[in-house]
Amino acid sequence: MTVAYNTRNKEIERAVRLLDIVASVAAFLIAFYGRDILVVSEAPLDFYNHVALLPLLLALLLFFLSRFRAYKILRDATPAGVTWAVFRALAVTLGVLFTLLFFLQIEYVSRIMILLFAGVVFVLLLLIRLGAYTYFRRGFQSGRYSWRVMIIGTGDRARRMARTLRDEADWGVKIACFLDPDPGRVGDQVDGVPILGTVGNISVFLKNHVIDEVIIALPRSLLDDVHPIVEACEEEGVKLQFMADIFDVAGARVGFSRIGAIPLISIEPVALNTRKLYLKRGLDVTLTLLAMPVALPLIALAAVAIKLDSPGPVFFLQERVGLRKHPFKMFKLRSMYTDAEERLKELEHLNEAEGPIFKIRDDPRITRVGRFLRKTSIDELPQLFNVLRGEMSLVGPRPMSVRDVELFDRGIQRKRFSVKPGITCLWQISGRSDLTFEQWLELDLEYIRRWSLWLDIKILSKTVPAVLRGSGAA
Repeated sequence: MTVAYNTRNKEIERAVRLLDIVASVAAFLIAFYGRDILVVSEAPLDFYNHVALLPLLLALLLFFLSRFRAYKILRDATPAGVTWAVFRALAVTLGVLFTLLFFLQIEYVSRIMILLFAGVVFVLLLLIRLGAYTYFRRGFQSGRYSWRVMIIGTGDRARRMARTLRDEADWGVKIACFLDPDPGRVGDQVDGVPILGTVGNISVFLKNHVIDEVIIALPRSLLDDVHPIVEACEEEGVKLQFMADIFDVAGARVGFSRIGAIPLISIEPVALNTRKLYLKRGLDVTLTLLAMPVALPLIALAAVAIKLDSPGPVFFLQERVGLRKHPFKMFKLRSMYTDAEERLKELEHLNEAEGPIFKIRDDPRITRVGRFLRKTSIDELPQLFNVLRGEMSLVGPRPMSVRDVELFDRGIQRKRFSVKPGITCLWQISGRSDLTFEQWLELDLEYIRRWSLWLDIKILSKTVPAVLRGSGAA
């Protein structure tokens, strides 16, 4: 939730982080000079040799403090939880540091000084968090740091917004009041918060009340009332936000952009993180290039067998429907006779598959070599070139032919075009051609819902055994 009251807590975290740096430097100096006092029999330590270690020590400590959530001191924090987070961060920091000192054979750094530093900085880090917790808790309770929110609307969406603010936002959020377009609602309460007036009086309320932010939670039918709200917030310098679910659709990702001076709200059907998509593309290219030394000889041997078995080209290019229904030519090794497409209409009445796909177990159009290629999935290897061209991914819903897509009878079936098609997917490791069309579709939709890089890796790792077994291949 990227809103101002959470941004304020980010500022608090940055302040605590800065105090951590100061405390760590102080603890380092205390440990350095304290070691000479405690261990008088040994030679004094070289200051410059030891202070050179400080940047590494700070980097490790700050990283692991963040990693173990030692900066999440405001929301759901407990003394035991904060202590445990700081202890773990410090323990791992020392473990990494001592490991580096051992393998790099650095003998001049005093281990006693490092342990003394750990004890001092542990106490200082806890005191910082205790002080910050107490200071800001009192400030929030007194209202000094409260972020006062006015919600426009009193229906289900407005109530859900209020509950979410209380449940999800960090400290300091106060629902100051509600406004509603209906004058008959004035004087009522929503979850204990008063409805003070109507939308038409918003300018008066913003002038006479301390309001940090206004959130519009009106249904789409009442959005004609928004213009005076925008003008009032603009005049009073108050931040305004809209609930973006105004269309009541299950869009997995709501985004905001601007074309010139025109702001846009985008609702995407699939929650795809741009950075993760780049990583997925990088994984596709890397694994495809690594597979080429094995794939190319197999393709060459298959090409010779295809030529010896039946006349015609080695490769079969068929138009498939890809990402966002853009057509592309998919490469396959030819496993059928050259007149297979023309003979399809003659065999339509023999179709054994339900739904818009065509499948018969003993398809007379398949060549002898083609049956082996299909059984082993070697005929699919040229699709690695489609992956390199960016038309396909290693993992994704199977690209459908134009004929099959035209026979789709439900809109949800087209959701598969919201992601790039792939060579393998959940269907490949769940029965392949033995699946019904409905099962196949459900697995594709499940993949779209659950997509992650880790899921791609798991599917790839299970695809090879599934192909070697040859189960469900057609």
